This record gives sequence, structure tokens and C-alpha cells, in this order.
Amino acid sequence: MSAVAMARRMRIGRRVPPAAAPLCWKDLWHGVSGIFSPERSLRALEAEIRRHFAVSHVFLVSSGTAALTLTLMALKSLSPKTEVVMPAYTCFAVPAAILKAGLRPALCDISPETFDFDHALLKEALNANTLCVLSHHLFGVPSDIEGIRALCRGRGIFVVEDAAQAMGVEDKGRRLGTIGDVGIFSLGRGKNITCGSGGIILTNSAPIAEAIARHYGELEMPRSSEVLKDFVRLVLMTIFIRPRLYWIPAALPFLRLGDTVFPKEIPLKRMSGTKAGLLRSWRSRLTQSNQVRSETATYFSQRLSLRLAPGPSHPYLRLPILVATPNERERLYSRSQECGLGLSVAYPTPINEIPEIRVAFNGQRFPSARRVAESLLTIPTHHWLSEKDKRAIAELCRDLPVA
Repeated sequence: MSAVAMARRMRIGRRVPPAAAPLCWKDLWHGVSGIFSPERSLRALEAEIRRHFAVSHVFLVSSGTAALTLTLMALKSLSPKTEVVMPAYTCFAVPAAILKAGLRPALCDISPETFDFDHALLKEALNANTLCVLSHHLFGVPSDIEGIRALCRGRGIFVVEDAAQAMGVEDKGRRLGTIGDVGIFSLGRGKNITCGSGGIILTNSAPIAEAIARHYGELEMPRSSEVLKDFVRLVLMTIFIRPRLYWIPAALPFLRLGDTVFPKEIPLKRMSGTKAGLLRSWRSRLTQSNQVRSETATYFSQRLSLRLAPGPSHPYLRLPILVATPNERERLYSRSQECGLGLSVAYPTPINEIPEIRVAFNGQRFPSARRVAESLLTIPTHHWLSEKDKRAIAELCRDLPVA
């Protein structure tokens, strides 16, 4: 780590986390109750999610990445095809899940304005070996799932919605995660709501649900030692995610907070009863979280004259801005680090440039994905952002040259 990077990490004082989700001591107490009645807690959570999202089948697993991996393994069992078409710029865990499922990622460039596929290129990317199209709603920005379904219709190609960053978000009156053949949510610490880690799979397709159920039946419950360790981590997170204390974990290099890492292992387990207990009030927390995010997006859109894809009242997980040049982005990010304002640069490279899997893409280039990787800056939208923080961020970005 460079001296400059070390100095940034060691900043002492109030520091806004780039991402956070609401969690209180009452939720932790509900998690304790889940230890003693795990089956009841899990059944209740499944039933609530089915009703809320109006879906027939729900599966609860250990992480969003596990949810995606399990989904892809199930689809693989339904077809001899082996390619998964995915965006060239997205979370590094997505290609890791594809490879874990024994499938091959095929990349398609994106639209820099929406982070959705460039649909003209997507049409060309589909072929006889395409098992599914994996579309994301990055930062909560909706992708055109109906347009993707139209391209896949009649070709035996599934549509998987990666709604890991968009739980509770709607587009044209429809809840994201329920529009494709199957959808997944993440409950990680920086998502719309959290139980520390966890994943949800939704589908209305009986054949897909049956295939998922076969794999789900082979998953183990977390061991007691793992449950305890996760709970302790969550208690610490609940304490240290607060801006007046966040500088402490942010200063510890081994935690790698803010780093984007390609996961080498993806544990596949069921969700624990403790985590189901932690989610007892998930609906009210989700409503609160997304309302705050919408209001924050409105605040910044009005003060910074941003062109926001779905409109200013949209609940962005983080508010994405494309800065005109990489140098200007670095200047703003460095200043944010010095002031503890929580701006983030998101994923550092397109998928084809991830060192661990670069060779698989044989020198392919995705110019829009590269442009986004070089110029994207995100503004936090969560509930720990104070009015003073908002004013400071608005002042910092007041003359922001957008791309």
C-alpha cells in the first residue's frame, strides 16, 4: 500500500461509509431469537417474501453470490447450453458465480448512461449456446428486462435478474427481481437491507423452482460456530458502521474495506435461523431505507443538476456519476477521502480485465465498460448521511464536470 493510500486509511475522525443499511439493536435481539427457533423464523421469512413479491417460490441462502451460483447450477441442469451472457461492467462476484456453476461467461458491452446492456450488441451476443442472459440493476438503476426477454423469447434462453442492489425498487409499477425468469437479491452489509450476509432467490417458474430445489436440498445449514462468528461480526458492524466510529475499521488494512476482490471461494449454504430472525422487520426497514435513498437522490439531483436515468425520486443504492476525466475523478475521490465524505469509485476494471480471469476473454475489448471503470464516482445515499454531509458533498461536487 502506498504512503498516500495509508494516510487516507488512517484518517481519524468522523467518516461516512460508502454504503450501509439500517440495522438496530432490536433487530439483533430478533436474531438471537432465531437461534432458538430457526425453522419457524425461516418459514415465516419465506412466506412473507412470497406474499410481498407475489412469487410462487422462494429460497434463502448464505449470500447473494450463493443465490446466483445456485440459480445458474439449476439452469444448467435444465439445458445442455453453457454460456451466460453478462454485462462487461458489474460486480466481480458475478463471473465468479458463473465459473463456480461450471459455465462460461460471455461479455456484452454496456450503455454508460444506464449500465444496462447495449441492446444492439446484446442481440449479436446471443447464439445457439446461450443458456441465459444475466442482467443487473446496478446501483438500483433498472435494466430493460422486458426488452431482454423479447430478444430471448422463442430461443430457449433464460433471463436471470441480478437485483442484488435493487431490493424493493420498482420500474413502471413492477418490482425488480420479479420480471425475469428468476431473480436474486443480496442481503450484504451495504445493500438496501442487511442481515450481515444472505441471499434470496425468487421465481414463478415451476421447472426452475424444481431444479433449484434439487440443489438446495443438498445444501447444509451453517455450523453453530459459523453462526456465532457471523453474529459477532454483525454486532461489530452495527457499532462501527456509524460515521463517528467508521474510521477505526477503515484504518485496518486486513479488513480491505472498499477493495474490490475477485472471490476465489463461494460457500454454498442455507440461510441460518439467526439471519432469518434478524430480518423479522425487513419490510419496514426496506421501506425506510429506500425512502431515505430516494430523498437523498432528489437532494443531489437538484443541487448538482444530475441527469439521473429513472428520475430524481429513485432509490439508488449509491448515486452514480460519470466524471469527465479520470484525473478529475481521482481529485474528487482524494478530496472526499480527506474529508471523510464516503464517495467511492466502485469496480476498478471491466470484467475482461480482472487479473484472475483475463486470459478467458482472449484480448476482447469493451470500450463503454472501460470508460465507466475509469470515470465512475458514486455518492452515498444511506441513512447515516447527515445534512451537513450532504452539503459538504454538494459543495465538493458543485462544479463537477460530468461525462
